[in-house]
Amino acid sequence: MDNQNHPMLVSKMGIIGAGVSGIAAAKQLSHHNPIVFEASDSIGGVWSHCSYNSTKLQSHRRDYEFTDFPWPQRDNPDFPTHLEILNYLHSYAQHFDVLKNIRFNSKVVEIRFSGNREVTGFASLLPGKPVWEVAVQTNDSDTIQWYGFEFVVVCIGKYGDTPRIPSFPQKKGPQIFKGKVMHSLDYCKLDKEAATELLKGKKVVVVGFKKSGLDLAMECAQANQGPEGQACTMVVRTLHWTVPHYWIWGLPFFMFFSTRSSQFIHERPDQGLLRTLLCLMLSPLRSGISKFIESYLLWKLPLEKYGLKPEHPFVEDYASCQMAIMPENFFSEAEKGKIVFKKASKWWFWNGGIEFEDNTKLNADVVILATGFDGKKKLKTILPEPFCSLLEYPSGIMPLYRGTIHPLIPNMAFVGFVESVSNLHSSELRSMWLSGLVDDKFKLPSVESMLSQTAKEIEVMKRSTRFYKRHCISTYSINHSDEICKDLGWSSWRKKNWLSEVFGPYSIEDYAKED
Repeated sequence: MDNQNHPMLVSKMGIIGAGVSGIAAAKQLSHHNPIVFEASDSIGGVWSHCSYNSTKLQSHRRDYEFTDFPWPQRDNPDFPTHLEILNYLHSYAQHFDVLKNIRFNSKVVEIRFSGNREVTGFASLLPGKPVWEVAVQTNDSDTIQWYGFEFVVVCIGKYGDTPRIPSFPQKKGPQIFKGKVMHSLDYCKLDKEAATELLKGKKVVVVGFKKSGLDLAMECAQANQGPEGQACTMVVRTLHWTVPHYWIWGLPFFMFFSTRSSQFIHERPDQGLLRTLLCLMLSPLRSGISKFIESYLLWKLPLEKYGLKPEHPFVEDYASCQMAIMPENFFSEAEKGKIVFKKASKWWFWNGGIEFEDNTKLNADVVILATGFDGKKKLKTILPEPFCSLLEYPSGIMPLYRGTIHPLIPNMAFVGFVESVSNLHSSELRSMWLSGLVDDKFKLPSVESMLSQTAKEIEVMKRSTRFYKRHCISTYSINHSDEICKDLGWSSWRKKNWLSEVFGPYSIEDYAKED
């Protein structure tokens, strides 16, 4: 690639990625006139590039709404489709004039550190000269343009772009299979007609039992209606709890986890001795709430009939942001035999399909891997050493202070990598915090203090769920937001009455900036 004939372009701030987190950061940092690099030809991230025809929002739209840009009230369902979400995001970007800063079809292929390696921490966020050099490839050309930035915000997220492919024994990988193998990322690129053609009348195997796998199996069943239709087999490696809707025995789901009173029974970082003792005393209540929810799910869904009851408690899936809504009529299709299940921890290919560790074989025409994405690998391909090696030091999880700043990587922020109940709200609030930080409205603590804080958060995650590496803060998200708003000087808590303060759902809009 040619990078010799183009002098470096220098600017104050760069943002990588124009998904939900990217446009939130671009809006909050707009007064610094950032340059936003988006590898594709549109904004929206996973909603644009990793969504099926049937993909819908998993949470109510009021929980996926920017604080200063409400959803249009007319004709919008409670759970919008991915196309309706894209329209909303485009409207937001246009309303706040974010699009002018976005360079589309501009892929970041390399980042170099040009700052002082002997200075640790965040001595100066905007030092007046470039700290990072960013190589950008435009329109798949052979030409590389280098940019110099004082501060870089990484918003490429954990999903999309880099598929997670299982490893197989030698000579038992997809190369020996006579049928078609694809990852869900490739399936997302098919239009409705092409997807139906791929699935109709075919013996399809879907590997995975999370949301993408469930939606994919449902689309497969719908394409195979009628007597000549084939069944879709789901290979289930790890079972997770699913919910039919957000009501439990007639009570709204948010009452159990998303209020101040409900989060009081869950551990949080820096909670002090008294609160630790109280959490210990309330642990039976925490377990009881999980069992109460499980009892409803086992009554409402035929999980036991199909051997789909997870062994771990529901609260562990909630604490790792892995709770998914079951597609409508999913078990009706299973009842008709259009969706069948095969539990297996190990499997591999043979020329006619896939084989399992119990020596059984399954014939297949198409195998679709709904096995997720490797967000860490995606990040490591562009970040230089030694920072690449520091990404997950010392716990195997990115130690992001306030979910945004890596204490050992200077003049760089990461938005959209720590999950919560509402990732849009979290990204928006963290972008507000980042804007305040860059504008010198508050100071960061020492590197040691930030690492200590992130270590405490990770320990809480480890004690909350076996799936802690998902890096989710759902059980203490209100406390997390409180800390961010405290940094920003927002301390006035507004509620219409005491009842809603104790029992009502929480959102960022409930904070007001103190005069």
